[in-house]
Amino acid sequence: MSSSRNRIVSLLNKQKLTSPPAFSGLIQVTSAGIESEGLLFHEVHRDAGKMAIAAASTYKLSGLPSAVLPLDMYVEAEALGAEIDFREHGDFEFPRVTKAALKSAKELIAELERFRKSSSDFRNLFHRRIDLVCEAIKLTKQDVGNEIVIGGMIPGPYTLLLLIVEAGAMFVEMKKEPDIIHQALFHISSFLAEVGATYRDAGADFVTIHDMGGSPAFIGPAKYEQFVLPAEKLLIEKLPKPRVLSICGNTNKSMHLLAQTGADAISVDQTNDLAASRAVLKDTLLFGNIDPVAALYRGNKAQITEAVVSAKEAGVDAVWPGCDLVPQSPIENIRALMN
Repeated sequence: MSSSRNRIVSLLNKQKLTSPPAFSGLIQVTSAGIESEGLLFHEVHRDAGKMAIAAASTYKLSGLPSAVLPLDMYVEAEALGAEIDFREHGDFEFPRVTKAALKSAKELIAELERFRKSSSDFRNLFHRRIDLVCEAIKLTKQDVGNEIVIGGMIPGPYTLLLLIVEAGAMFVEMKKEPDIIHQALFHISSFLAEVGATYRDAGADFVTIHDMGGSPAFIGPAKYEQFVLPAEKLLIEKLPKPRVLSICGNTNKSMHLLAQTGADAISVDQTNDLAASRAVLKDTLLFGNIDPVAALYRGNKAQITEAVVSAKEAGVDAVWPGCDLVPQSPIENIRALMN
């Protein structure tokens, strides 16, 4: 078993390290890795073997000691009925939701309650791409699991709600029937907790909750505290440790709220003041926050090295990209994360 993997596993279990490791729990697939394996990007989302090969390819080219599955944000949305475009005619374009599954949060509650009443129907949700991701995690574990850490990624509850319910109706419900939104988010949190636990059972070493849409930077601290925070707390409480919460946008004014989620680690993006975030997170690991566009995609080794040094000086426990990698990021830039 590699020393890099051992160090990261120790860190995720809250053991302090003398030097912060560099890895990621967000999407880190690259066009160079995909091409090196003779794959097409749109294929890797619906074939377990190809997904596993793609997930490990960045490590094999760059040495970044992590792999994250799935390779897109829409697995759970698809399981709940959203229509997904896998961008078969694009070179390196991520899938996207083309049609929401339901017209309102109220419909979502009824749908999930119906599934809950029948264990076979509920399991059928997993017999879609969720089971495929589990198989890909197992294959990745067999391939490189002794060398690197493997992350299972799920969306946050609010992010998933945005993907499966028509936005207009949802925003009306938030204003006129907030209890409906609370119920829907709690139902989603329970569903996501089962997905995350299934990923862990398949061999993932940790779970990242990628709550891009639910960031207080986007919906505001008040709405975050009212709607998102209770759902995130429930999800994190139900998930097996270690649990990383990834939040986008400038959350400097909301770090005290993020600290209440119960996450073992919080990943922040490049807009955050890391030193200020560190000052608030007393008992929570802080991961971040190398700019995935300006530094890792468009920058050079010297710029990335400077950013890594700054992050370490600010007190991060691990050096992470601030968000998902741009697939066209140069491999030499990813290597520079570890210098």
